[in-house]
Amino acid sequence: MHSTLLSFETLHNIRDLGGMPAADGRTIRPGKLIRSGHLADLSDNDRARLSESLRVIVDFRTDEEKNRQPDKEIPSVEYFHLPVVDSLTAGISREEESDRRVSSLLLLKPKEAKEYMCRLYSSFALESFAISQYRRFIDILLQPREKAVLWHCTAGKDRAGLGAVLVQELLGVSREDILDDYLYTGECLAQDIRMLTAWVKKEEGTDSPLADEALRYLFGAEKEFLLSFYHAVEQQYGDTDAFLHKGLGVTDDERAALRKMYLE
Repeated sequence: MHSTLLSFETLHNIRDLGGMPAADGRTIRPGKLIRSGHLADLSDNDRARLSESLRVIVDFRTDEEKNRQPDKEIPSVEYFHLPVVDSLTAGISREEESDRRVSSLLLLKPKEAKEYMCRLYSSFALESFAISQYRRFIDILLQPREKAVLWHCTAGKDRAGLGAVLVQELLGVSREDILDDYLYTGECLAQDIRMLTAWVKKEEGTDSPLADEALRYLFGAEKEFLLSFYHAVEQQYGDTDAFLHKGLGVTDDERAALRKMYLE
């Protein structure tokens, strides 16, 4: 089972984790935990809807991404900027300069593109900077609020996707459902990926099927990517619970508090 895709005018990958089965036969409360892509192009209607439903926005993008496409200000919403990587990285940002760089390096090398993304996901489990930022994200979630917390990156795929994975693990969602929800991203972003792929191929002057395969890895969500994260966790910590406790520093009391707040 996966999260629920919400219907907005200008957001194609905004999803509510509510309803997903979690620990002790409970489910995640609807309207509390929302994942999304960037909020730079909101329509007035979408902005008004978010103002009514949100209390906090967490932005995982880099400074460069945020400055180039700043989120539209939403009344009565608190904003936190927690960049998970400290520079533009091909495949996780949708910035023009990043896309151009990856195009020249990996456009006709699908095997290398896939390996690149697997290494990226491994780094989420191994790099202290990323871990510290996700820990700050959990601290934000631990603060009681009536309205929802929304977290996003640029496309809502990798950094926001991993944020969702961590939340789901802490709330006791099954690994099967976590993977299903992660792969659902590909369906939600299908149109965006087609448009971006066509743009890159046109810019690079190629119609090679190798380019289609490479860009599918760079701009999509593949099972192997998330499994690379879990493999790195197991290699470094033994299992996911040990990563949550030792890596992210989440105590038993904090985990219980999250479940009390977000499960029903």
